[in-house]
Amino acid sequence: MAEVDAAGAAGSSALLDLPEPLLLLILGFLHDPRSRNRAALSCTRLLAAERATRAAMSLRGDPRTPEFLLLPPGFCFPALQRLDLSLISPWGHPLLSSASPAAGYNDTHHHHHPDEIAERNAFVAGRLAAYFPAVASLAVYCRDPSTLENLAPCWRGTLRSVKLVRWHQRPPGLPGGADLEPLLRNCPALRALDLSEFYCWTEDIVPALAAHPLAAAALTDLDLGLAGATNGFPASELGAIAASCPNLHKLVAPCVFNPRYVDSVVGDDALRSLASSCPRLTVLRLSEPFEPASTSQREQAGITVVGLVAFFAALPELEDLTLDLQHDVLEAAPAMEALARGCPRIKFLTLGCFQGLCKASWLHLDGVAVCGGLVSLCIKNCQDLTDNSLAAIGRGCERLAKFAIQGCDLVTSAGIRRLATALRPMLKEVSILQCRFLHTAECLAALSPIRDQIESLEINCDWEEVEQPGCVANGTAECNHEDDEPDETSYESASKKCRYMMELDNFSSWEMLRSLSLWLAAGQQLSPLISAGLDSCPLLEKISIKVEGDLRTCPRPSPLSVFGLSDLGAFPVLAKMKLDLSEAVGYALTAPTGHIDLTQWDRFYLSGIESLESLYELDYWPPQDKDVNQRSLSLPAVGLFQRSVGLRKIFVHGTTHEHFMSFFLKMPNLRDIQLREDYYPAPENDMMITEMRPESWLRFEMQLNNQPRFTKSEWH
Repeated sequence: MAEVDAAGAAGSSALLDLPEPLLLLILGFLHDPRSRNRAALSCTRLLAAERATRAAMSLRGDPRTPEFLLLPPGFCFPALQRLDLSLISPWGHPLLSSASPAAGYNDTHHHHHPDEIAERNAFVAGRLAAYFPAVASLAVYCRDPSTLENLAPCWRGTLRSVKLVRWHQRPPGLPGGADLEPLLRNCPALRALDLSEFYCWTEDIVPALAAHPLAAAALTDLDLGLAGATNGFPASELGAIAASCPNLHKLVAPCVFNPRYVDSVVGDDALRSLASSCPRLTVLRLSEPFEPASTSQREQAGITVVGLVAFFAALPELEDLTLDLQHDVLEAAPAMEALARGCPRIKFLTLGCFQGLCKASWLHLDGVAVCGGLVSLCIKNCQDLTDNSLAAIGRGCERLAKFAIQGCDLVTSAGIRRLATALRPMLKEVSILQCRFLHTAECLAALSPIRDQIESLEINCDWEEVEQPGCVANGTAECNHEDDEPDETSYESASKKCRYMMELDNFSSWEMLRSLSLWLAAGQQLSPLISAGLDSCPLLEKISIKVEGDLRTCPRPSPLSVFGLSDLGAFPVLAKMKLDLSEAVGYALTAPTGHIDLTQWDRFYLSGIESLESLYELDYWPPQDKDVNQRSLSLPAVGLFQRSVGLRKIFVHGTTHEHFMSFFLKMPNLRDIQLREDYYPAPENDMMITEMRPESWLRFEMQLNNQPRFTKSEWH
C-alpha cells in the first residue's frame, strides 16, 4: 500500500502544480458523475475543486443519517444548482413529514412527540440548505405537504424550478390545493413547476393557483401531466389555469375532449380562450388520458378547421405542439397548412386522431407536408394516412430527424421505405407502433436506406418470420394478404414484400444504433430478433423490451425453454436494459392444475442474464396478478439477478421480501438498488404484500454500503 501511495503522489505532482483556473477548466471537461467522483478522490485539491464546480447532484441513500447530518461545516457545494431528492431511500417514503415512518436507522420503532418531529425536520432541512446553498432546481418526493413546508423556505430566493414526485395515493382529507400551497407561498422566484410524476387530483390545481395570483402569474413553465391521471381538465378549469398564468411559455395538461362529457374541451371557444390568455406559448401539449377508442366508437371531437386556423394564428411563437385526442378531427389538411403559415417556428408536432392530414392526391404538397421546418413528427390513429402520404411528407419535411407513427392502418412497408429514402440525410429516430399491416421483419427491411445512420429505433408490431411459408413456391413469390380491404388503398405487393425479406442478409450493420425498443407478446421468445436483421449493432447501449399479454393462456414452457436474453450478448457495449413485464398477467400465489405461477415466468424471462457481461444497469418491471395487485420480485428472479455479477444498478418497480435481499449482497459490483412502487395505485400498506418495510430497507442499505469492494490482490 505504501508503494501505491508513493506512486500516486509522484504521478500527481505535475497536476498539483497547475494554477487554479487551469485546474478548474480541466475539471469542467468531466461531465460524467462517476468520472468526477474518481477525479475528486485522487487528491484533496481536486476534491475541493470538484465541490466548488459541481452543478448537479442526485442524492441516494438516506440523508437523515448522522453521518450526513453531522458533516463538517466546510462540506459545501456552493455552485450546485440542480438537486434531486426524489430517489432517497427508502424510496417513496417522506423525507420530511409529521408522519415519517423512518427518521433514521436507530429510532424507527419509537414514537416521537410532534415538537420533536418538527425540530428534527427543521434540522434536516437546515443541513440541506447549508450543504447546497444555491439550489435553483429541485426534485423531491412529497407524500404530504409537510415536506415542502420544511424545504421550500430553505431556498426562498434561489428556487426557480421544482419537480414534485408522488405515486402513492393522495392523502385523504387534504383541502384542494394543499400540496402546492407551501411552494407557491414560499418561493417567489419560482418559474417552472413539473407535476408529470405527481399524483393528485385535477381539482387541486386551480385553487392553488387562485390562492397565490402573483406566484401563478410569474410561472413560465407548467407541466400538469399528473401521474396516473384517469381524467383530464375540463374546459372551465383549463381556461382558469390559462387566465391565472398569462406568461406561460410551456403548458402540458391532460384534457377532456370527449364530446359526451360535460364541460369538455369541444368546440373552438376553449382553444381560442387558451390562446388569448397565453399568447407567448412556445410549447403546448394537450392530450386525452383515456384508452384509445376503436375506430367504430370514435366520434367527432367538435374542433373545426376554422377554429384551428384562428387558434394557430393567435400563437405565432409556437415551436412544440401536441394535440393527442381520442376522437376524430376531420379534414385537417387546411388546418396544418394554417399551422405552417401562422406558426413559422414549429419544429415538434404530435397529432392524434387527426384525419386527412395529407391526401397527396396531386404532385403538389398539402396538409402536414407543407410544414417544412418540422424536426419531429408523430402521427397517431390517422385512418386515411397512406403510403403516398408518407412519400409526400418525406418530400416536404426535409428536416425531419424523428418520425413516429402509431395506429395508422393503411400504411405498409412500402411507405416506410419511401419515407426513409427521402429523409436519408436527416432521419435519426424512428418509432413504428401498432400499425395493422406492418410487421417487425418488414419494418426492419423497409428501413434499410437509413440502416447505417439511425440512432434510435422503436418497433411495437407483431412479429413475423423472415421467410414465411407460402412466400416462395417453385421459385416465384406467392405471398397472400387480406383481400377484404378497400381497393383504393395502396398496399405493398407480394413480390416486393418477399424480395425485401430475402435481401435482409445483404444489408449493412446498424452502425449508429444506440437505443432499441421492442414489443413482444406474452410467452414469445426473443430469438426472432437476430433472424429479423438486428444481428449487428456494434454501438447499441440501451435496449427496452415490453412484454404484454395473458401468461395464463400461454403454453407451459419446457424446462429448457427460455426467453432468450443470452442472444443480447451479441451486442458488445450493451449497458442499460429495461425489461417491462408489467402488462404480462399471470397467477401470483396459486395456479390451477396445468398452469404455472409468476415465479416460473420470472425464471423463463430472466434466464441467461448472466451472459450479458457489459450490462451495467437493469430496469425491471415484474409480471403481476391484477386480481390481488401483486407486483413482487420472486425468489427465482433474485437468484438469477445474483448471477449477473457485472450489474451495478438495479431498479425494481415492485416489492419483495426482506430475506430475498441477502442475495444482492453477494454481487461484487452492485452499488445501487431500489425498490420503486412507482405505479398507481402504489400500495399504502406495504405489509399486505411484502415484508420489506422501510426500516428493513435501511438495514439492507447499511449492509450493502459496508460490503468490501476490493480484495487484497486488487490493490496490488
